[in-house]
Amino acid sequence: MNKVILVGRLTSDPELRQTTGGTTSCRFSVAMDRKFVNKQTGERESDFIRCVAWGQTAEFVNRYFSKGKLIGIEGQLRSGSYQDKNHPDVTHYTTDVWVENVEFVGSKSESGGNSGNNNYNNNGYSAPQNNYSSAPQQASAPSNDNMSYGSINDYEEILSDGDVPF
Repeated sequence: MNKVILVGRLTSDPELRQTTGGTTSCRFSVAMDRKFVNKQTGERESDFIRCVAWGQTAEFVNRYFSKGKLIGIEGQLRSGSYQDKNHPDVTHYTTDVWVENVEFVGSKSESGGNSGNNNYNNNGYSAPQNNYSSAPQQASAPSNDNMSYGSINDYEEILSDGDVPF
């Protein structure tokens, strides 16, 4: 299975191009903060992931997303290589996410006036509609008044993961 799901911010405006055969493509990078802070610098580090969208998805990304906007991406990881033009003996290796679906993420102001419920893929798209949905209603949870969870003494402390099979 090759599936990538990312949520991050565009590092620059998307670059829309067209192949000689007329297919539209769009390249952009997404920045995502890592979960933990670097202990030496005290700063949160980021990863910058290169992405490529094709066809109508490429046109959609180019039209509705710009530098700094939050974006949700679903796609596949693809690797490739090419020879350096200036140094024929040098091979460069690439890893990109080939975008299949794109979603608005965040608040209306962060995502250009659209809710996170809009989903666009290579099967076609339409302009975003102003059908903002409110937050889903929370169903009341069943009462746990009569439930017993046992004692903490019923559980064994695991000191090592040496016996874990993975």
